Amino acid sequence: MTSTEPGPVAVDPPRGLDRSPLLTQWWLDLSFVHWPVAPETVAPLLPAGIRPDTLHGVTYVGLVAFRMYRVGWFRLPGVPYLGTFPETNVRLYSVDEAGRRGVVFRSLDASRLVPVLAGRALFRLPYVWARMAVRRKDRLIAYRSVRRWPGPRGARASLTLRIGEPIAEPTELEHFLTARWGMHNTLLGHPLYVPNAHPRWPLHRCELLSLDEDLLAAAGLTGPLGPPVSVLYSPGVPVSFGLPHRPGGIPTP
Repeated sequence: MTSTEPGPVAVDPPRGLDRSPLLTQWWLDLSFVHWPVAPETVAPLLPAGIRPDTLHGVTYVGLVAFRMYRVGWFRLPGVPYLGTFPETNVRLYSVDEAGRRGVVFRSLDASRLVPVLAGRALFRLPYVWARMAVRRKDRLIAYRSVRRWPGPRGARASLTLRIGEPIAEPTELEHFLTARWGMHNTLLGHPLYVPNAHPRWPLHRCELLSLDEDLLAAAGLTGPLGPPVSVLYSPGVPVSFGLPHRPGGIPTP
């Protein structure tokens, strides 16, 4: 199959997912911390048929910490307890043979065991149960996470940021890192694309006051990464997920 090159980064979401969503949820109090990496470094960490997405020859690894709020199926109301929890993920930037940009999750730490089990069983996502907390006071926000199961037990992330002023117009890199309208994954050995839609992010640039983590190394990013090149915060957005698509673009029943 001939690979299609991706077009310009789409800063607005695909249309129609909000009318018949598979899942709905809110992502709140997000912090995005990103490092540049060489594409050949992360290519072996992606599913078969998926390659690193690049901007000017560079790809990125992201550590994204936030609060998941009221996950719900279809158009039903979101669940207040089991569907509401802190989460921290390690993600890579990906593109498939159809030219669809997305992300690949190397790990997703969450503080509710039932969603962790559901995510692992139903979607084959690398969810991990962790002890977590998110605290905000004025312009300071702190995230803490320590893994419980399945491990590596004790892997952690601890970060504190000072939130800056709102961004009137994101840069090319900020759009590349945050305007992501799908997820690449593998199910039964076949690549899948799961589309999502949400309003444009309201973004703030941030000062990273402290960072102590080994989630990136646990996710396979073992080389020295140096200081992050982008640190952002968003108060959050509502999100809709559509049906998974096979490589040919046909929704999976």
